[in-house]
Amino acid sequence: MRAQPTRAVSRVAVLCPNRCEGPSYDAFRGGLRDHGWIEGQNIVLDARGADGEFGRLRMLAAELLGARPDAMVAMAPQPVRAAKDATSTVPIVMIAVADPVLIGLVPSLARPGGNLTGVTTLPARGLIAKQLELLKELLPAASRIAVFWNSRNEIHRANLPEELPEAANRLGVRLQMIDVREVGEVEAGFDAAVRGRADALLVVGDPVTFAQAARVPPRALRARLPAIYLARDIALAGGLMTYGPDFLAIYRRAAGHVDRILRGAKPADMPIEQPTTFQLVINLKTARDLGLAVPPSLLVRADEVIE
Repeated sequence: MRAQPTRAVSRVAVLCPNRCEGPSYDAFRGGLRDHGWIEGQNIVLDARGADGEFGRLRMLAAELLGARPDAMVAMAPQPVRAAKDATSTVPIVMIAVADPVLIGLVPSLARPGGNLTGVTTLPARGLIAKQLELLKELLPAASRIAVFWNSRNEIHRANLPEELPEAANRLGVRLQMIDVREVGEVEAGFDAAVRGRADALLVVGDPVTFAQAARVPPRALRARLPAIYLARDIALAGGLMTYGPDFLAIYRRAAGHVDRILRGAKPADMPIEQPTTFQLVINLKTARDLGLAVPPSLLVRADEVIE
Protein backbone atom coordinates (compact mmCIF):
# COMPACT_ATOMS: atom_id res chain seq x y z
CA MET A 1 0.00 0.00 0.00
CA ARG A 2 1.40 3.40 -0.97
CA ALA A 3 1.99 6.04 1.66
CA GLN A 4 -0.23 9.08 1.38
CA PRO A 5 0.82 12.73 1.13
CA THR A 6 1.30 14.45 4.46
CA ARG A 7 -0.95 17.40 3.60
CA ALA A 8 -3.91 17.99 1.33
CA VAL A 9 -2.03 20.20 -1.16
CA SER A 10 1.66 19.55 -1.75
CA ARG A 11 3.97 22.35 -2.82
CA VAL A 12 6.82 21.69 -5.23
CA ALA A 13 9.39 24.35 -6.09
CA VAL A 14 10.84 24.25 -9.62
CA LEU A 15 14.07 26.00 -10.60
CA CYS A 16 14.91 26.31 -14.31
CA PRO A 17 17.94 27.78 -16.09
CA ASN A 18 15.88 29.65 -18.67
CA ARG A 19 12.08 29.49 -18.54
CA CYS A 20 9.98 26.75 -17.02
CA GLU A 21 8.16 25.93 -20.23
CA GLY A 22 8.41 23.89 -23.40
CA PRO A 23 7.91 20.23 -24.34
CA SER A 24 10.19 18.78 -21.63
CA TYR A 25 8.55 20.82 -18.88
CA ASP A 26 5.13 19.80 -20.21
CA ALA A 27 6.28 16.15 -20.09
CA PHE A 28 7.23 16.61 -16.43
CA ARG A 29 3.81 18.07 -15.60
CA GLY A 30 2.15 15.29 -17.56
CA GLY A 31 4.15 12.75 -15.56
CA LEU A 32 2.84 14.26 -12.36
CA ARG A 33 -0.73 13.99 -13.65
CA ASP A 34 -0.10 10.34 -14.52
CA HIS A 35 0.74 9.79 -10.84
CA GLY A 36 -2.42 11.55 -9.68
CA TRP A 37 -1.00 15.01 -8.97
CA ILE A 38 -3.35 17.63 -10.41
CA GLU A 39 -2.33 21.29 -10.34
CA GLY A 40 -4.87 23.37 -8.49
CA GLN A 41 -6.25 20.33 -6.67
CA ASN A 42 -3.57 18.48 -4.72
CA ILE A 43 -0.33 20.08 -5.92
CA VAL A 44 1.07 23.57 -6.50
CA LEU A 45 4.09 24.07 -8.75
CA ASP A 46 6.01 27.20 -7.76
CA ALA A 47 8.26 27.63 -10.82
CA ARG A 48 11.00 30.21 -11.36
CA GLY A 49 13.32 30.56 -14.36
CA ALA A 50 16.56 32.52 -14.53
CA ASP A 51 16.15 33.51 -18.21
CA GLY A 52 19.75 32.46 -18.81
CA GLU A 53 21.07 34.79 -16.09
CA PHE A 54 22.72 32.11 -13.98
CA GLY A 55 23.91 34.65 -11.40
CA ARG A 56 20.26 34.90 -10.28
CA LEU A 57 19.90 31.21 -9.47
CA ARG A 58 20.99 31.42 -5.83
CA MET A 59 18.54 34.23 -5.18
CA LEU A 60 15.73 32.35 -6.91
CA ALA A 61 16.50 29.18 -4.96
CA ALA A 62 16.32 31.13 -1.70
CA GLU A 63 12.96 32.66 -2.72
CA LEU A 64 11.52 29.26 -3.56
CA LEU A 65 12.70 27.74 -0.30
CA GLY A 66 11.16 30.64 1.60
CA ALA A 67 7.73 29.24 0.68
CA ARG A 68 8.60 25.99 2.50
CA PRO A 69 8.07 23.51 -0.35
CA ASP A 70 7.69 19.79 0.23
CA ALA A 71 10.18 19.11 -2.55
CA MET A 72 12.25 20.99 -5.08
CA VAL A 73 12.95 20.18 -8.72
CA ALA A 74 16.06 21.64 -10.36
CA MET A 75 16.74 21.36 -14.08
CA ALA A 76 20.33 21.44 -15.47
CA PRO A 77 23.68 21.60 -13.63
CA GLN A 78 23.63 25.29 -12.70
CA PRO A 79 20.18 25.24 -11.03
CA VAL A 80 20.96 21.92 -9.31
CA ARG A 81 24.13 23.35 -7.81
CA ALA A 82 22.23 26.44 -6.62
CA ALA A 83 19.52 24.28 -5.04
CA LYS A 84 22.02 21.92 -3.42
CA ASP A 85 23.94 24.85 -1.95
CA ALA A 86 20.73 26.42 -0.66
CA THR A 87 19.33 23.49 1.34
CA SER A 88 20.44 20.23 2.89
CA THR A 89 16.97 19.32 4.16
CA VAL A 90 14.37 19.90 1.41
CA PRO A 91 14.32 16.92 -0.99
CA ILE A 92 15.71 17.83 -4.42
CA VAL A 93 14.93 16.00 -7.66
CA MET A 94 17.47 16.90 -10.32
CA ILE A 95 16.92 16.64 -14.05
CA ALA A 96 19.37 17.08 -16.95
CA VAL A 97 22.67 16.69 -15.11
CA ALA A 98 25.01 14.44 -17.05
CA ASP A 99 27.21 13.08 -14.27
CA PRO A 100 26.40 14.24 -10.71
CA VAL A 101 29.11 11.99 -9.25
CA LEU A 102 31.84 13.53 -11.42
CA ILE A 103 31.10 17.06 -10.15
CA GLY A 104 30.62 16.03 -6.52
CA LEU A 105 26.88 16.48 -6.11
CA VAL A 106 26.45 12.91 -4.81
CA PRO A 107 28.90 10.16 -3.78
CA SER A 108 27.31 7.54 -6.05
CA LEU A 109 24.29 6.97 -8.28
CA ALA A 110 23.21 3.84 -6.42
CA ARG A 111 23.47 5.43 -2.97
CA PRO A 112 23.16 9.20 -3.36
CA GLY A 113 22.67 9.91 0.35
CA GLY A 114 21.65 13.39 1.46
CA ASN A 115 18.69 15.19 -0.05
CA LEU A 116 19.36 14.82 -3.78
CA THR A 117 18.12 12.24 -6.30
CA GLY A 118 16.77 12.30 -9.85
CA VAL A 119 17.56 11.31 -13.43
CA THR A 120 20.79 11.99 -15.32
CA THR A 121 20.94 12.94 -18.99
CA LEU A 122 24.04 11.10 -20.17
CA PRO A 123 25.99 7.97 -19.43
CA ALA A 124 29.13 8.64 -17.40
CA ARG A 125 31.32 8.64 -20.55
CA GLY A 126 31.10 8.19 -24.27
CA LEU A 127 28.15 10.18 -25.61
CA ILE A 128 30.07 13.31 -26.67
CA ALA A 129 32.70 11.13 -28.35
CA LYS A 130 29.86 9.34 -30.15
CA GLN A 131 28.52 12.67 -31.40
CA LEU A 132 31.96 13.49 -32.81
CA GLU A 133 32.08 10.08 -34.51
CA LEU A 134 28.69 10.67 -36.13
CA LEU A 135 29.79 14.06 -37.40
CA LYS A 136 32.95 12.54 -38.90
CA GLU A 137 30.90 9.75 -40.50
CA LEU A 138 28.70 12.39 -42.12
CA LEU A 139 31.74 14.40 -43.23
CA PRO A 140 34.68 12.03 -43.79
CA ALA A 141 36.88 14.83 -45.17
CA ALA A 142 36.37 17.11 -42.14
CA SER A 143 39.64 17.93 -40.41
CA ARG A 144 38.68 20.81 -38.11
CA ILE A 145 35.66 20.69 -35.81
CA ALA A 146 34.46 23.69 -33.81
CA VAL A 147 33.03 22.85 -30.38
CA PHE A 148 30.63 25.12 -28.53
CA TRP A 149 31.06 24.52 -24.81
CA ASN A 150 30.44 26.49 -21.59
CA SER A 151 33.28 26.95 -19.11
CA ARG A 152 30.70 27.85 -16.43
CA ASN A 153 29.11 24.41 -16.74
CA GLU A 154 30.71 22.07 -14.21
CA ILE A 155 30.01 19.03 -16.35
CA HIS A 156 31.80 20.55 -19.33
CA ARG A 157 34.83 21.52 -17.26
CA ALA A 158 35.15 18.04 -15.79
CA ASN A 159 34.17 15.84 -18.72
CA LEU A 160 35.35 17.43 -21.96
CA PRO A 161 39.11 17.41 -21.25
CA GLU A 162 38.90 13.67 -20.58
CA GLU A 163 36.67 12.66 -23.47
CA LEU A 164 37.03 14.96 -26.47
CA PRO A 165 40.82 15.04 -27.13
CA GLU A 166 41.00 11.25 -27.10
CA ALA A 167 38.13 10.98 -29.58
CA ALA A 168 39.58 13.73 -31.79
CA ASN A 169 42.97 12.01 -31.97
CA ARG A 170 41.35 8.70 -32.86
CA LEU A 171 39.28 10.31 -35.63
CA GLY A 172 42.11 12.47 -36.96
CA VAL A 173 40.44 15.85 -36.42
CA ARG A 174 41.53 19.05 -34.73
CA LEU A 175 39.21 20.78 -32.28
CA GLN A 176 38.51 24.49 -32.04
CA MET A 177 37.08 24.97 -28.54
CA ILE A 178 34.76 28.00 -28.43
CA ASP A 179 33.55 29.09 -24.99
CA VAL A 180 29.88 30.16 -25.11
CA ARG A 181 28.99 31.13 -21.55
CA GLU A 182 25.78 33.08 -22.11
CA VAL A 183 23.17 33.69 -24.77
CA GLY A 184 24.82 36.90 -25.96
CA GLU A 185 27.98 35.01 -26.91
CA VAL A 186 26.36 32.60 -29.40
CA GLU A 187 26.75 34.95 -32.37
CA ALA A 188 30.40 35.60 -31.55
CA GLY A 189 30.90 31.85 -31.31
CA PHE A 190 29.75 31.39 -34.89
CA ASP A 191 32.00 34.22 -36.04
CA ALA A 192 34.95 32.49 -34.36
CA ALA A 193 34.12 29.16 -35.99
CA VAL A 194 33.98 30.79 -39.44
CA ARG A 195 37.26 32.64 -38.88
CA GLY A 196 38.82 29.37 -37.75
CA ARG A 197 37.72 27.68 -40.99
CA ALA A 198 35.84 24.96 -39.15
CA ASP A 199 34.42 22.21 -41.34
CA ALA A 200 31.65 21.36 -38.87
CA LEU A 201 30.29 22.15 -35.42
CA LEU A 202 29.59 20.10 -32.30
CA VAL A 203 27.27 21.91 -29.87
CA VAL A 204 27.68 20.35 -26.43
CA GLY A 205 24.37 20.28 -24.54
CA ASP A 206 23.97 23.29 -22.24
CA PRO A 207 21.13 25.59 -21.09
CA VAL A 208 22.67 28.45 -23.07
CA THR A 209 22.26 26.69 -26.41
CA PHE A 210 18.96 25.06 -25.38
CA ALA A 211 17.64 28.59 -24.80
CA GLN A 212 18.59 29.40 -28.40
CA ALA A 213 17.20 26.18 -29.88
CA ALA A 214 15.19 28.04 -32.52
CA ARG A 215 18.02 30.44 -33.45
CA VAL A 216 21.16 28.32 -33.53
CA PRO A 217 20.24 26.06 -36.51
CA PRO A 218 19.47 28.96 -38.91
CA ARG A 219 22.73 30.63 -37.86
CA ALA A 220 24.64 27.40 -38.49
CA LEU A 221 23.03 27.19 -41.92
CA ARG A 222 24.05 30.74 -42.79
CA ALA A 223 27.60 29.92 -41.72
CA ARG A 224 27.47 26.73 -43.85
CA LEU A 225 28.42 24.70 -40.78
CA PRO A 226 27.01 21.17 -40.53
CA ALA A 227 26.29 20.70 -36.84
CA ILE A 228 25.32 18.03 -34.35
CA TYR A 229 23.38 18.78 -31.18
CA LEU A 230 22.08 16.90 -28.14
CA ALA A 231 18.31 17.41 -28.05
CA ARG A 232 15.75 16.28 -30.65
CA ASP A 233 13.93 19.62 -30.34
CA ILE A 234 16.86 21.29 -32.11
CA ALA A 235 16.52 18.97 -35.10
CA LEU A 236 12.83 19.84 -35.23
CA ALA A 237 13.89 23.51 -35.30
CA GLY A 238 16.16 22.91 -38.30
CA GLY A 239 19.28 21.43 -36.74
CA LEU A 240 21.08 19.03 -39.08
CA MET A 241 21.57 16.13 -36.67
CA THR A 242 21.04 15.32 -32.99
CA TYR A 243 22.15 12.42 -30.86
CA GLY A 244 21.12 12.21 -27.26
CA PRO A 245 18.68 10.80 -24.74
CA ASP A 246 14.90 10.89 -24.94
CA PHE A 247 14.42 14.08 -22.92
CA LEU A 248 10.65 13.73 -22.70
CA ALA A 249 11.09 10.30 -21.10
CA ILE A 250 13.66 11.69 -18.66
CA TYR A 251 11.33 14.45 -17.50
CA ARG A 252 8.44 12.02 -17.11
CA ARG A 253 10.63 9.68 -15.06
CA ALA A 254 11.66 12.58 -12.84
CA ALA A 255 7.99 13.19 -12.07
CA GLY A 256 7.93 9.66 -10.66
CA HIS A 257 10.70 10.63 -8.24
CA VAL A 258 8.65 13.61 -7.09
CA ASP A 259 5.64 11.38 -6.60
CA ARG A 260 7.60 8.96 -4.40
CA ILE A 261 9.01 11.79 -2.29
CA LEU A 262 5.61 13.39 -1.76
CA ARG A 263 4.35 10.01 -0.59
CA GLY A 264 7.11 9.66 1.99
CA ALA A 265 10.22 8.27 0.27
CA LYS A 266 13.64 9.69 1.22
CA PRO A 267 15.99 10.92 -1.54
CA ALA A 268 18.94 9.28 0.20
CA ASP A 269 17.33 5.88 -0.43
CA MET A 270 16.38 6.52 -4.07
CA PRO A 271 19.03 5.54 -6.65
CA ILE A 272 19.68 8.12 -9.35
CA GLU A 273 18.50 6.77 -12.68
CA GLN A 274 20.30 7.00 -16.02
CA PRO A 275 18.70 7.28 -19.46
CA THR A 276 18.19 4.03 -21.33
CA THR A 277 17.05 5.32 -24.72
CA PHE A 278 19.13 7.41 -27.13
CA GLN A 279 17.91 8.90 -30.38
CA LEU A 280 19.67 9.75 -33.62
CA VAL A 281 17.62 12.32 -35.54
CA ILE A 282 18.61 13.61 -38.99
CA ASN A 283 17.03 16.58 -40.74
CA LEU A 284 17.26 15.82 -44.47
CA LYS A 285 15.87 19.22 -45.45
CA THR A 286 18.76 20.92 -43.67
CA ALA A 287 21.20 18.45 -45.25
CA ARG A 288 19.88 19.40 -48.71
CA ASP A 289 20.14 23.10 -47.87
CA LEU A 290 23.79 22.51 -46.95
CA GLY A 291 24.40 20.50 -50.11
CA LEU A 292 25.15 17.33 -48.14
CA ALA A 293 24.40 13.74 -49.06
CA VAL A 294 23.76 11.80 -45.85
CA PRO A 295 25.45 8.37 -46.03
CA PRO A 296 23.04 5.42 -46.08
CA SER A 297 24.94 4.00 -43.08
CA LEU A 298 23.63 6.92 -41.01
CA LEU A 299 20.13 6.93 -42.43
CA VAL A 300 19.52 3.27 -41.61
CA ARG A 301 20.56 3.87 -38.00
CA ALA A 302 18.46 7.02 -37.56
CA ASP A 303 15.54 6.78 -35.16
CA GLU A 304 13.85 9.65 -36.98
CA VAL A 305 14.41 11.31 -40.35
CA ILE A 306 12.87 14.72 -40.89
CA GLU A 307 12.02 15.31 -44.55
